[in-house]
Amino acid sequence: MTMLTSQCCIAGGGPAGLMMGYLLARAGVDVIVLEKHADFLRDFRGDTVHPSTLQLFKELGLDDGLLMRPYQKTEHLSVSISGKPYKIADFSRLPLEHGFIAMMPQWDLLDFVADTARELPNFRLFMSAKAASLIEEEGEVVGLRAEGPDGPLEVRSVLTVAADGRDSQLRDQSGLEVEDMGAPIDVFWMRLPRAAESALDSMALADVDGFLVLINRGDYWQCALPFPKGAADTIRAEGLEAFRERIGRLAPDLAPVTGEIKSWDDVKLLTVQMNHLKRWWRTGLLCIGDAAHAMSPIGGVGINLAVQDAAAAARMLAPELREGRAPDAALAAVQKRREWPARMTQRAQIAAQDRVLVPVIRGGTPLKAPFILKLINCVPVLRGLTARAVGTGLRPEHWPAES
Repeated sequence: MTMLTSQCCIAGGGPAGLMMGYLLARAGVDVIVLEKHADFLRDFRGDTVHPSTLQLFKELGLDDGLLMRPYQKTEHLSVSISGKPYKIADFSRLPLEHGFIAMMPQWDLLDFVADTARELPNFRLFMSAKAASLIEEEGEVVGLRAEGPDGPLEVRSVLTVAADGRDSQLRDQSGLEVEDMGAPIDVFWMRLPRAAESALDSMALADVDGFLVLINRGDYWQCALPFPKGAADTIRAEGLEAFRERIGRLAPDLAPVTGEIKSWDDVKLLTVQMNHLKRWWRTGLLCIGDAAHAMSPIGGVGINLAVQDAAAAARMLAPELREGRAPDAALAAVQKRREWPARMTQRAQIAAQDRVLVPVIRGGTPLKAPFILKLINCVPVLRGLTARAVGTGLRPEHWPAES
């Protein structure tokens, strides 16, 4: 068995884990990050890098490097209801240098953060290393055990961070209580070719056939079709041709290319969860990102909340960790700072899914745009306010200027 020590060991090389690892190492903390996969090439993960995240990267001096990676700029969001378009958000009105959402494959974001972090001598990233269990002594977490490419791995650390996602094994072993908020939807993800002359901005389409989200990924649309939870097998049983026809009715411009969905293997199922921990920590352990609060895909905010968690946790804990401490009070302070924006965002997602999304995906009823949507479409300043709510969110985190 390989034995390692660090001031902080982070399980999970997603946005939360890698960003916290990088920021802690940048602040002088000795960090180990374990990622269970051999690379970051997972398709149909969150690809929306919001203005709040771009602002944080700017404060870190990393925005230019990040935006050299492939991405598509989305400055406006719109929704089409029964064929009529409505503008709902204008990110270009935000008082930020990067007033847009960067639609970037998550693997490019993670590769960039990992490459940048590897330049720091006190950062170590182990790929193909899956966190398996917590190490506990006298009721305190003192590290973790993992399975690495060369066999068992044991890491002793002052602080262990569970950033291993909504299905976190470490969280499940911790005894921390998870409150399930319920998610009445699941989502099918697929790709369809995008013509060069197509709209640049991502959009949503709603009609009697349901709801479809189109995310501009350059030469293709990344498409999301939400449907009532548990209905995946029913939709598959109706047949692939019926599914293609449904997509074609929702997005007539894509009807000629729905044949690119050649089998159900081209349609990936996302089983949606929405939950949060009542307490994010215990002595020696902290949960962040989806391990602390699994978000709905509504608004594409999950990746950005994860990055904000990482920034707050690193900024608040680095002074303690440098001294070899991770006191309970400091861990509780991280939760106190980040729990409110996470819970308020989940409440907004629940309102959106219950009042808008669920009635639409039940289908079969002609849709009419609500008054508030018509008002936002007509008043540009309101589109700036909705852009602020989506793009910067509640309590965006910042990184202090370094001397």
